Amino acid sequence: MRKLLSVLIAATFATVSFTSIAGSHGGAMKDDKKMEECKKMDAAKADDKMKAECKKMMEKK
Repeated sequence: MRKLLSVLIAATFATVSFTSIAGSHGGAMKDDKKMEECKKMDAAKADDKMKAECKKMMEKK
């Protein structure tokens, strides 16, 4: 029973680790897609970082 529990814990840890690594290495959004998201963005729900990025992108164009 202890061995089964150890295997389950190890498998859970491996799954969580893989998911977090894959998510962090997914790559950044392309500028075109970011621009679309900025246009759709609800200003009340967006955080400060997103607002700053959108403002920066709008100033570039």
